[in-house]
Amino acid sequence: MADLFAHSAGSPLLWGTFFVLLTVMLALDLGVFHRREHVVKSREAAIWTAVWILLSLAFGAWIWFEDGRQPALEYFTGYLIEKSLSVDNIFVFIVIFRYFRVPARYHHRVLYWGILGALVMRGFFIVLGAALVSRFDWVLYLFGAFLVYTGVKIIVHRGTDVHPENNPVVRFFQRFVPLTHDYRGKAFAVHEGGRWLATPLLLVLAVVEVTDVVFATDSIPAIFGITHDPFLVFTSNIFAILGLRALYFLLADLMDRFVYLSYGLGTVLAFIGVKMLAHGWVELPIEASLGVVAGVLVLSVGASLLWPPQEDPAEKRGEGGDEPPS
Repeated sequence: MADLFAHSAGSPLLWGTFFVLLTVMLALDLGVFHRREHVVKSREAAIWTAVWILLSLAFGAWIWFEDGRQPALEYFTGYLIEKSLSVDNIFVFIVIFRYFRVPARYHHRVLYWGILGALVMRGFFIVLGAALVSRFDWVLYLFGAFLVYTGVKIIVHRGTDVHPENNPVVRFFQRFVPLTHDYRGKAFAVHEGGRWLATPLLLVLAVVEVTDVVFATDSIPAIFGITHDPFLVFTSNIFAILGLRALYFLLADLMDRFVYLSYGLGTVLAFIGVKMLAHGWVELPIEASLGVVAGVLVLSVGASLLWPPQEDPAEKRGEGGDEPPS
């Protein structure tokens, strides 16, 4: 483990600052600003989105000051890729919350605890990935081939097809976990009739956690295509998903407008995959990678806004009820 982090850009000061900042912000988020369950409005979501983005950019600027231009640009590129891929997460979260008819006032609670779990799982995957890459160079080719395949698949199928009813977690809960028939406020479990029962909110949280694991199989290899430094991979990844909740509440009602974004995300993944496959022969400067990623994403978002779809989006199912689907 010591050898793994020996050449990391993250000094003890940077690692310590990151974890202190992470702990303080998470405590303020749930313990102060969101102590009471409520529906997060666009203005509040916009403020928190801006806060997380500014913190992420400021941390990257500090990396530049402490360790130089190259590590900072690698951090910024990884952050941009992760932030963009998180839009796919938002689409899936929307589908999950609609399917289970989760009351809007509990969305933040589910996403908060879901992202705490994601922090732990992403950390595990990043350490594992860094260990594999440092020991076996051929793993980069495996990651690259997987990213090219995933990128082409996203482009061909125009994004991610989501069917919560087929999720193995749902089947497991239905078969082995005693569930209440409706939501019990913000509780994940209740004690009734002499035994503990899970509420549908716990089922939704479990589905969100497993969904993040699936997305991590795309996003983490993509960052290793930019940098092999565990500190840069971890911090860019974590900062991107920390702002995911606020971005969800900001963009949830606008997701149908970004019709060409899936093509952009697929292109970015395929580009990073090709870069990894060719790393033994061609070394692309980090500035070029950042320019390609940013350019593709700007073009896909711009095209979505300039040429919106002619057909009306599918009507949304109601979210106000307290009873999940049976």
